[in-house]
Amino acid sequence: MFYQDFQKVLAFFLVGGIADYCDGLVARWLNVKSSLGKELDSIADMVTFGVLPGAILYMLLVLGMGGSTNSFELMAAPGFILSAFAGLRLAKFNIDTRQAEDFIGLSTPSCTIFVVGLMLIYQANSHDLSGFVINNYFLYAVIVVFSYLLVSEIPMVSFKFKGLKWKGNERRIIFILMALILLVLFKEVAFSLFIIVYVLFSLIDNFIGVRKAPGQVVEDR
Repeated sequence: MFYQDFQKVLAFFLVGGIADYCDGLVARWLNVKSSLGKELDSIADMVTFGVLPGAILYMLLVLGMGGSTNSFELMAAPGFILSAFAGLRLAKFNIDTRQAEDFIGLSTPSCTIFVVGLMLIYQANSHDLSGFVINNYFLYAVIVVFSYLLVSEIPMVSFKFKGLKWKGNERRIIFILMALILLVLFKEVAFSLFIIVYVLFSLIDNFIGVRKAPGQVVEDR
């Protein structure tokens, strides 16, 4: 149904992402909370932010091998390794009480945005990078690096806003403005580029935090 139909994939990703963001708002508005709802939310996230990026990576790998699903299915199958790590990430998140403020490890939506960005770069041949993003060695490296980031112990900035004020939301507002600037300058490349900047910022922020407070457990910040 969605074989190389990237516009439909993007549309379903946007619908799933908006639904994922709004369900929490609606739950807080109705003041309802349950363990069942939490698990159902993770199941929905596994489809949008687990199966989807794995399927996109699978298709990009197939395209990099000449576009034949019959001959290269086994070599493209590692794309779904990312899906498995996304599932592990979601399971860990449900039982981890340390992630009320910021994330520990890369969130599944951030990972999916990066992969969707690769899909958009290929589709639009943005900045003549379509050949690069379907290079098998590049994609295998993406799978390894992002699978690790999903389950890592690296603190990552959360984009959950605390009200509408500047105070307490400084980093989040700066990131949103940065994303808009990147979108204007780099178009399709902006999605993946923004996630790279986001990860690098989190790594630098984590390193500075360790240097400022030696012996402090960063994950407890």
